[in-house]
Amino acid sequence: MIYLDYSATTPVNSDVLNTFVTVTKNFIGNPNSLHKLGLEANRLINASTSHIASILGVHDDEIIYTSGATEANNSAIYGVLNAYKERGKEIITTHLEHSSINESLKYAESIGYKVIYVNLDKDGYVDLDDLKNKINNNTCLVTISSVNSETGVHQDIESISKIVKEYPRCVFHSDMTQSIGKVRENLKYVDLASFSAQKFYGLKGIGVLIKKENVSLTPLIKGGKSTTRFRAGTPSAALIASCSKALTECYKDFDKKYEHVLSLNKYLREKIDGIPGVYINSPSSAIPHILNVSVMNIKPETILHALEEKDIYMSTRTACSLGDYSEAVYALTGDMERAKHSIRISLSYLTTKEEIDVFICEFKHIIKDLNLNI
Repeated sequence: MIYLDYSATTPVNSDVLNTFVTVTKNFIGNPNSLHKLGLEANRLINASTSHIASILGVHDDEIIYTSGATEANNSAIYGVLNAYKERGKEIITTHLEHSSINESLKYAESIGYKVIYVNLDKDGYVDLDDLKNKINNNTCLVTISSVNSETGVHQDIESISKIVKEYPRCVFHSDMTQSIGKVRENLKYVDLASFSAQKFYGLKGIGVLIKKENVSLTPLIKGGKSTTRFRAGTPSAALIASCSKALTECYKDFDKKYEHVLSLNKYLREKIDGIPGVYINSPSSAIPHILNVSVMNIKPETILHALEEKDIYMSTRTACSLGDYSEAVYALTGDMERAKHSIRISLSYLTTKEEIDVFICEFKHIIKDLNLNI
């Protein structure tokens, strides 16, 4: 099997899985219970939280555990809008956001908020001058992902933050699901940040919302005691400990892993460039883990299923996307045909050059055969 869909989800690291199993077996108490077993589970959660905080450069009490990035994104958006109802009714975002952001903003529009889309340059990066022109005292929230899940465009979060900070009543949220564990992000520039462990070789079912101390949120999920008042529910010591372990493992030899993926991306671009009818959509400045291409005249699903028969796996668009074309590719290229024919190849430090060679060989054969049958 050749797996090239790491941006959809990653295989769980064996040490991470062992951590989950060990904690599940040995820490059976409810972390909210006051007896010995509960206190032991609670101490483990606190230690795991402190470790995550130290890796990310945040405070322990700024970490909110969720079921994944979708819940974290919803919690950030609805939490801000409900906590700051007296503030302005404008939200700024981009056309490069995940569906969990887009759908939340559609709801915001239905209750009276105005959603404003900032312009992008030719490589998909936020036009900072346009952001300066559109943000104002009526802007209550700016939500811009650090890395687009389909094209790999990596925004200049620091520069965006400097503009947002000029408006103290505005909150800056960034969906960092596709960057945490892949590239280094400085969380001091954001008020809220979302991510999920399944994107960095952790388990599905555990996500994180970073909420800075000066930001208020109205909880999306209400109930009894948990690790924080901003998200109710019995915390899972096993999932939290496994998330801590996953972060630890992915930051080991971080630069070496990044350079490996970068070299694979360059090699893949060289091999794809020049194939008739194939266009590379991801700019050269995108993170190397994601390479988006369009194969004209052939439905992406047809190519994916043909590759699947060869035991090669990738995506047409982000796994949670809605609609029949890539909004991100359209925003980047302005070409609807390329947006309808896009494929996402996502790489990992686990990917080998030999796997890329096999993929390229099969990819070329499939395109040739399908074109002959058109």
